[in-house]
Amino acid sequence: MRAVTPTQPPSAAREPFEHTEHGVSRPDPYHWMSAGGAGLLGHLGAERAFYDSACAHLHSLVSTLRSEMVARLPRADTSPRWRRSRFSYYTRAASGSDYADVLREIHGNETDLQQKPPHRTANHDGIGGTQVVLDVAALAGDSTYFELGVTLVSPDEDLLAWSADRTGEEVYELRFRDLRTGADLDEVVPRSYYGGAWSADSVFFFYTVHDRAYRPHQVWRHRVGTPVADDVLVLEEPDERFALTVRTARSGEVVLVTSESRDTGEVWAVDARDPESVPRSVGGRRAGVVYRAEHLRGGPLLLVTNDDAVEFRLVSAPVPDADQDHTVWRTVRPEDPAERLERVDAFAGHLVLSLRTEAEHRLRLVPADDPAGEGLVLRTRFPGGAVRLARNTSYDVDAVTVVDHAHVQPAVWSDVDLATGTPTEVHRQEAPGHDPARYLTSRVDVPSAGGVSVPVTVVRHRDTPLDGTAPLLLYGYGAYEATFEPDWDPALPSLLARGVVFAHAHVRGGGEGGRRWWLDGRLVHKQHSFTDFAAVADALAGRYVDGARIASRGLSAGGLLQGAVFSQRPDRWRAVVAEVPFVDVVTTMFDASIPLTITERDEWGDPRRRADFDWMLAYSPYDNPPPAGSRPDLLVTGAVHDPRVMVHEPAKWVARLRETDPAWSPRCLFRVETGAGAHTGPSGRFGHLAYEAEVYAWLLDRLVDPSRDQSSDPSRDPSSDPSSAPSSDQRADQPGARA
Repeated sequence: MRAVTPTQPPSAAREPFEHTEHGVSRPDPYHWMSAGGAGLLGHLGAERAFYDSACAHLHSLVSTLRSEMVARLPRADTSPRWRRSRFSYYTRAASGSDYADVLREIHGNETDLQQKPPHRTANHDGIGGTQVVLDVAALAGDSTYFELGVTLVSPDEDLLAWSADRTGEEVYELRFRDLRTGADLDEVVPRSYYGGAWSADSVFFFYTVHDRAYRPHQVWRHRVGTPVADDVLVLEEPDERFALTVRTARSGEVVLVTSESRDTGEVWAVDARDPESVPRSVGGRRAGVVYRAEHLRGGPLLLVTNDDAVEFRLVSAPVPDADQDHTVWRTVRPEDPAERLERVDAFAGHLVLSLRTEAEHRLRLVPADDPAGEGLVLRTRFPGGAVRLARNTSYDVDAVTVVDHAHVQPAVWSDVDLATGTPTEVHRQEAPGHDPARYLTSRVDVPSAGGVSVPVTVVRHRDTPLDGTAPLLLYGYGAYEATFEPDWDPALPSLLARGVVFAHAHVRGGGEGGRRWWLDGRLVHKQHSFTDFAAVADALAGRYVDGARIASRGLSAGGLLQGAVFSQRPDRWRAVVAEVPFVDVVTTMFDASIPLTITERDEWGDPRRRADFDWMLAYSPYDNPPPAGSRPDLLVTGAVHDPRVMVHEPAKWVARLRETDPAWSPRCLFRVETGAGAHTGPSGRFGHLAYEAEVYAWLLDRLVDPSRDQSSDPSRDPSSDPSSAPSSDQRADQPGARA
């Protein structure tokens, strides 16, 4: 029997329910959705069916866009190498594969090769042999979702700790592989989270476990070759505001455990050469003080901290021992108010400082014996781009690998001499048919409330004028002091080639302007994020782009941004894309059973306090729908297995919006992943691009004529054949955040 195609959006059941806090009543007829169950799943299935039906006319455009995007992927996408003592490692995605395998090549002498021969597979090349460390495509099999978590090689390079998530729930099964045989050992940790650390002797592995609220609250120690039941709890964080991470310092001598809330932290050190020793606190815990640690081999710890330094300073501290806990700190590089010091990486003889200044990410190379010196500053080679430290796993080096990247410029990796700053290019990301010279990136500064200037990155095709005639897609996030550095995106040229301008508004709440930029966009100041975003749109409208054709987009906390500006300025937008949006702010932050709620009260506020309740209620999108008759088109996304923004949250918002404007409701679509799928969408290279093609098709349908002939689009490679690429509907952020 033929399925009936829905022509009208589903109508969600309404059940009487009312929240009452601080004497304020808030009707919530869709509260039943938070309980989940068959009723919600049935409704979500109906929402997906309506989305599919409403977008059926876009199938041809989606197919065209996806073909263009896939054509920009190299047939064999290979990463640069990162060198260890015996092997060099890299990843490679074969032609038509959704996933990149992990491989290595020996670079030792022939005696070493004979003593420790690499496990050969059918996939090897070169006389020395190439070992497939992880055949990720084979591991994924026919799973509709697959995401690697940990992939950490032991110090002796004979073992690999690896983990995978097969649902999108961010619950990773941890395993251990003997790289001499290619076989996984018997022991399996069924629930683990991000991060891990090896002991110096390659015998023990430290890993994190998250609780039911998806807070990594424990660090465990596993002895390789023994039952998981014998694993030892190393450290547990009882304060529900804090989350744990664990890693081995590059020196190989210290395992570092960090516990952080949004504005307070503590670090413990474990001697990696004595892994069964007791963790010892580096500096205790003081409210409002954050610090993160690195280690100089044979010497002290280096801490990047905001202690008495809003934009952070660099201090040293001895590694704590049995006789000295909570060590004394000594400033080695004072705060520079014009630079946000983000992290320090230690190498033999030199330090690499990662910093932000003038809304740009830069690196500073300084001698380890002169950490306060000017050193050498590395800036990006690309307009509107960023330079950052790439994967560098060795300590005893005289050069480090850095990567330059930008929105329309495939990444370029270079080895930089630590003493001279001289770069030597070692690898370029391939992008068949793409010519970066056809695109322009510029920076615009826009005035906003409070006399601040908001930086905006603007990207366009060279033939698209900034004279007020082109449509605009405006992207934003603005939370957690997070900075979204510009990365090459093989999907974006398909939008730009059709005459759409792309702009990223670096609003307050993010980290683009340093720590102060975040402080001025969180808690009681959260409205600044929304005000900045609307101010950017207003400033670009008419002068640079067509004010009647502006669309906006954001994900998670950026989805909250979209929900807020949708309600506060519905007149400004032609269309809004709110991906996995955190929109039922007050209700969610009251509910401590929901993942991330307690840890995030330091970001959004604690509604149990009346002042916090008032400012949160003032902007909460679910509690403030815009007036009927004035709304732009809206595309909302969600995923049943999303552990960061529970699927009932966008589902409730969509139902509330439709209820309050029935005539508009068919213009509101909810693309929900009812099967496997993650917070950031489908997994795999092609799955992600298939998703982007859907979103771009929906946007283009509202911003430009989708029938425009693109056969002459110079960014396309007509000789590329994407037909071998599988179709897919599957994809920290950052751990512990609605990133």
